[in-house]
Amino acid sequence: MSESATSGMRGMTVESAFAGMRSVTPVVFRAGCPDCRGCFELAAGALRLAIGATSRTTFYSFTCPECGASVRKPAGERIVELLTGGGVRTLRLHPTV
Repeated sequence: MSESATSGMRGMTVESAFAGMRSVTPVVFRAGCPDCRGCFELAAGALRLAIGATSRTTFYSFTCPECGASVRKPAGERIVELLTGGGVRTLRLHPTV
């Protein structure tokens, strides 16, 4: 950066940089287990999203916190949008063009 681009930031402190920011509520997703029929909320870190070449190969997965079963469910466009927007880690199973 040039001197003129950084000169206005010299007096900035961490406190002033984050002044006015509010705390962020973590995103949680409602899910259900087909094995034990439990219903619960999961943080974004508990879910994984795999995006395949077709809708049949696009899914999300998690481990049921109640029974420990590995759960895999199909993910349509809206689910993909919600999960990616909520910070769920994503794996692409096909190359992007």
